[in-house]
Amino acid sequence: MKMHRLKTIALAVTATAGVLAGSSAFAAEQQAAPAAEAAQPAKPLVPVSHVIKVGERRTADAKKSQVRIDRLAAETGDLLQDYKTVMKQVDGLRVYNARLEKQISNQVRRIAGLEKSVAEATVIQRQIDPLLQRMIDGLQQFVELDVPFHKEEREERIEFLMSNMERSDLSIAEKFRQVLEAYKIENEYGRKIDSYEGVAMVDGAERNVNFLRIGRIGLLYQTTDGEHSGAWDQGQRQWVELDAGDYRGAIQKGLRIARKQASIDIMKLPVSAPEAAK
Repeated sequence: MKMHRLKTIALAVTATAGVLAGSSAFAAEQQAAPAAEAAQPAKPLVPVSHVIKVGERRTADAKKSQVRIDRLAAETGDLLQDYKTVMKQVDGLRVYNARLEKQISNQVRRIAGLEKSVAEATVIQRQIDPLLQRMIDGLQQFVELDVPFHKEEREERIEFLMSNMERSDLSIAEKFRQVLEAYKIENEYGRKIDSYEGVAMVDGAERNVNFLRIGRIGLLYQTTDGEHSGAWDQGQRQWVELDAGDYRGAIQKGLRIARKQASIDIMKLPVSAPEAAK
């Protein structure tokens, strides 16, 4: 027990001695610090104008930087707007291209159909040429066997059709139209009444006469002095002189009606009787 107390006292003395030693060292450092600071040279003071210039320079640099930032931001905005515009155009072009593709597909199909039609039309054209020639030949034969009214005019029309068949500058459609037009004119002759001047053989001599045509059932003439009258006999295919007393007035009346100088009325005229069917 006594030894334990001695150790405790020794430790306490040792700790006290350490604290005293540390306090002495701290006090020595505090006394040495002012002396060291006094030994160092004093720093020079910065002028206020220099500080202001530095601040102004930094402010100017900041303004320049902000200007560049604003410019870059504006350029970026413009580029973004251009990008959006271009993208809209691209979308529009995509829609337009899709539509064009459909149109091109339709046109390709149509071209194929037209090529087929052209091939068929070529075959038809080869068949139409002989048909037109037969139609003209038939019309020529019909005119030769028909009542001889407007003979020269009708023959010239047929010659015109024949000459056009050899022309390469006329389309087959135009040739076909001309032939149909000639048939239409011939058909109209059978439904109309008209008069015209011409020359007929009267008593073995050519005389100027007025012809009266009533469709295709009657073709008559009367000399300009009214002394001689005649009618075409289709059965005998020749002119037959009529009794002037019986038909002079009727023919004159028919001529006035054909010239629209008198209203339509009943006339007593010689016509060819229809033949009985066999």
